Amino acid sequence: MTIPGLSAFYAGIVKRKNMLSVLMQCFSLTCLMTILWYTVGYSLSFSDAGNSIIGGLDKAFMAGITKGSVWETIPEALWALYQMTFAIITPALMVGSFVERMKFNSVMWYCGLWMFAVYFPACHMVWGPDGFMAAKGVMDFAGGIVVHITAGIGALVGATVLGPRKENKMIAGNLVLTVLGTGMLWVGWYGFNGGSALAAGADAAFACVATQIAAAAAASVWAIQDIKETGKASMLGIATGSIAGLATVTPCAGFVGPLGALILGVAAGVVCRFFSLVVKEKYGYDDSLDVFGVHGVGGFLGTCMLGIVASPMFGGFNTDTTMMTQTIIQCTAAIATAAYSAVASYVCLMITKAITGGSLRVPEGAEQGEGLDMWCHGEACYSLSEGEIGGGQPVPTQGV
Repeated sequence: MTIPGLSAFYAGIVKRKNMLSVLMQCFSLTCLMTILWYTVGYSLSFSDAGNSIIGGLDKAFMAGITKGSVWETIPEALWALYQMTFAIITPALMVGSFVERMKFNSVMWYCGLWMFAVYFPACHMVWGPDGFMAAKGVMDFAGGIVVHITAGIGALVGATVLGPRKENKMIAGNLVLTVLGTGMLWVGWYGFNGGSALAAGADAAFACVATQIAAAAAASVWAIQDIKETGKASMLGIATGSIAGLATVTPCAGFVGPLGALILGVAAGVVCRFFSLVVKEKYGYDDSLDVFGVHGVGGFLGTCMLGIVASPMFGGFNTDTTMMTQTIIQCTAAIATAAYSAVASYVCLMITKAITGGSLRVPEGAEQGEGLDMWCHGEACYSLSEGEIGGGQPVPTQGV
């Protein structure tokens, strides 16, 4: 999902001189999060030796997990591996909000600290044994709260603290790459949503059906609005719309039927697009690739709508609580998660700033000139034509 799906989706949207930096950030985060997960992350998320907020360290380095260990219906080693993919993609999602201006080491430090401050506690509270939110009846089938709300808020705070790019005009370097990444994400989402059923049965089947319908509906609604406003159907718009639908259906996937999925997709196409285009423009924050507008808003929207679309009235499968009761539970959890994530993300950014020399950004000259590919990594994604910055010529590299 993260490599190559998300990294390709992001890299195709940024300027050519910054494409490699995005690929490098996603690739490096995949490596870092894998190490953090297997050393302490899995234990902090799913150990029952801690408390209702965070797990203990009794499963650090996968201690006590053998070939005979089972988590519900599957081997625990497989469960840990599956959950690792969520732990990898969540911080990688945030990369999209501060592309083209944040230093490589700042990205790595921020995301690493953020996992301990935000992700591991959220994961434990929603999905862990005796988790606080789970005990309160919060429902999150595949990560609307754990992944999308947390990442969306972390991205928004990051974009706000960093400030806008000096070259704020979006010039997509390779939309073909973005479309390929979109396809990989769409198909890979079956694994996230369907896989959360932990068995190849009816729950997984309906989760995949809901995933497909919501993505298609959101993409279609986004494209229709593009045509209505500009007279043209945007490839970037329809691709982004599909991701918005996927993010929005994620918390609900195993709890809703086709009608509920369609409602979620239509809502995502309208609301996520409004935040990505109108709200962002009005308030002036540079959420470069609309991580907050798509994932934060989509995750929040799906989480809050779950009580409605999961009810039998709309073909859903939640018979344990009333529509009103579950909606109140879901909205409370979404608001609380967003508020905590905002504060914790800001603290992580301030610590990162202190660690990385007092500045989170690359120098203005590098941002407006050679780009992050050459400044951070000394490599270029393309050999640019003569006259363009970094046109195949060696450029002295600076610190990361």
